[in-house]
Amino acid sequence: MKNGTLRADIQIGALVDIVLKKDQPTGKLTRGHVKRILTKSPNHPHGIKVMLEEQDQVGRVKNILEE
Repeated sequence: MKNGTLRADIQIGALVDIVLKKDQPTGKLTRGHVKRILTKSPNHPHGIKVMLEEQDQVGRVKNILEE
């Protein structure tokens, strides 16, 4: 399992855990599949921002899971 700070590690369709903006204070994770990668830079210290296929939720990747 990788953390989500490098854009190159994240592929469309990958199963990931993200933290939604509203969940940042608690750190609650939401699991889903990547629909779009929103961060343009090659890395981000708080995680690459993605949109999930499930309900178009947007958040920063914390874990990249192996399917």
